[in-house]
Amino acid sequence: MRVIFDEELKAVADDLDRMVQDVRKAINGAGNALLNSDLEAAQAVIDGDIEIDALESSVIDQCVKLLAKQNPVATDLRVVVSTLRLAATFERMGDLARHIAETARRTYPQSPLTDDAKQLFTEMQEFLTMTADRMVAMLQDRNTAIAEQVIVDDDKLDALHQKTFDLMLSDEWQGTKQQLIDLVLLGRYMERLGDHAVSAARRVVFIVSGFDPSKEPSRDEDGSVY
Repeated sequence: MRVIFDEELKAVADDLDRMVQDVRKAINGAGNALLNSDLEAAQAVIDGDIEIDALESSVIDQCVKLLAKQNPVATDLRVVVSTLRLAATFERMGDLARHIAETARRTYPQSPLTDDAKQLFTEMQEFLTMTADRMVAMLQDRNTAIAEQVIVDDDKLDALHQKTFDLMLSDEWQGTKQQLIDLVLLGRYMERLGDHAVSAARRVVFIVSGFDPSKEPSRDEDGSVY
């Protein structure tokens, strides 16, 4: 029975690995669509979200069967439950990337970004590209060191997100009302991608150690890492 359980758990892990790789592809494609007004890249992200949704359904189905048939306990139960939550997190990240791509497609051939916002959003996308790479490595190796770095570095994305508001509220802002709406939403989508990456990182720490960083006080409360 243990051999069967391990094989089934490996199949779930493989689907989750494919899922995070698809999410990385979606994040990079959405960034390309946004920054370069690339219509093909935008459409590829939108179309590819179906595969991410399908993988989430597959992971959920497999995890439910494992819970029902194998009755896992202790570490095994922690892995299965955490896998369910990771799948939901990655699915939401795919949705956020799709939202960015849909904005780029809607405004094509123009960019939704004003000229003075392009550098700032480029920096945000560079951060997300790095984070997506880290997520793939973190999940494949169950690497808590990478996970902790994802958690710690999220403040950098939050600071960039804050700058988007500073830009739009400045006296020099000359964008249209539609551009204002687009920039607010795009900034929020990108900031939330970072938040979900942190959630995934905390879940990996929990899988490996049994310690749940989300139960700790936030850094804003007492200066701790989490």
